[in-house]
Amino acid sequence: MKFTLKVWRQKNSQDNGQFETYHIEEIDNEMSFLEMMDVLNQQLIKDKKDPVAFDHDCREGICGMCSMVINGHPHGHQKATTTCQLHMRSFKDGDTIVIEPWRAKAFPVLRDLAVDRSALDHIIQAGGFISVNTGSAPEANSVPVPQDMAEMAMDAAECIGCGACVAACKNSSAMLFLSAKVSHLALLPQGKPERKKRVISMLKAHDDAGFGSCTNTGACEAYCPKSISITNIARLNREFLSAALSSEEAL
Repeated sequence: MKFTLKVWRQKNSQDNGQFETYHIEEIDNEMSFLEMMDVLNQQLIKDKKDPVAFDHDCREGICGMCSMVINGHPHGHQKATTTCQLHMRSFKDGDTIVIEPWRAKAFPVLRDLAVDRSALDHIIQAGGFISVNTGSAPEANSVPVPQDMAEMAMDAAECIGCGACVAACKNSSAMLFLSAKVSHLALLPQGKPERKKRVISMLKAHDDAGFGSCTNTGACEAYCPKSISITNIARLNREFLSAALSSEEAL
């Protein structure tokens, strides 16, 4: 297969950046999208040009590092699929493919397709944890958890923090990510002690990082590679309202 690639090239966060066009041939249809990018970089290095910088790690759809907007779609056109699990057989021979980084104020471009997503880490640092006693691990069945609550908590815990929800949102909101993290812990007994403090602190960190507000368009859910439901955002709103009404601090 052969393709024309229009790839965003940007030296650093201060550079304006621009698209550059490359032609690539002899691509196996069983290659993943990242393997195709590897072939492009080998070609660029052979031509004594700078390779394209892009994030990747596990390449198994687990870590959430791969972050590219492909033909206008975060992670590409296949539903519930990360960029690393997208295969070239889903494209037509001779296609032109436009590749961009995540676009959001809170995700500054570091170089080419690589962006700084540490703003999501700051949200987790603000409250994405529980208090535990040190010592040996507690017996697994000492704290009963209703099955429906356990399943909803595990569904929320599938969020891999890739940031596709932010890239898909017209407001660059990270509410789907935030709501998944808050829901995961709020639904389990182990997360109850810090429940109110957590949602207030994490929402403040979200706003301080420059993410936008949620206007319920549903784009985040549509492009989430782990199919995280926007019902978590409704739960986040309930958690925040409950915490705010009983808070003694000015919000």
